[in-house]
Amino acid sequence: MAIVIRKAVLEDIERIMDIFSIARKFMQTTGNPNQWINGYPQKELISNEIANGHCYVCETNDSSEKRVVATFCFIEGPDPTYSYVEDGEWPDDLPYYVIHRLASDGTVHGIASTCIEWGLDKSSVLRVDTHHDNKVMQHLLEKNGFSRCGIIYVANGTPRIAYYRKSE
Repeated sequence: MAIVIRKAVLEDIERIMDIFSIARKFMQTTGNPNQWINGYPQKELISNEIANGHCYVCETNDSSEKRVVATFCFIEGPDPTYSYVEDGEWPDDLPYYVIHRLASDGTVHGIASTCIEWGLDKSSVLRVDTHHDNKVMQHLLEKNGFSRCGIIYVANGTPRIAYYRKSE
């Protein structure tokens, strides 16, 4: 099934929030109950990401019906939470983009790989972080050529595993 990645628009917000709800339930059932809690990511945050041009959706390209099946944010660095890496370091100081809040409704396989390849078409260096308990995302990142670089701390002070990938 062909997937088209496009910038999200405010009309997508309810579907995006549904996808986050599905993703939160998936994370809870796969041993990651603490990453997206208390309604995170909130509608206000995602509305701001849409307004800033950072939020994207993955849409099926079926002729019969187009469906939004995933979402992510793609943000140009530098990201202040990536300035300090504990127990490691970034391989270089090249300009980079960050993939944040990647979530799928689970109906289409290969979404993470599709988003990563799309990102590498836009920037030769990508950085990502994920929760220690998010074994699914860790596996997907490593499968897609990312390397662990250490631990970063997000705005609320909680640790995340930092990943890096540079295109060849």
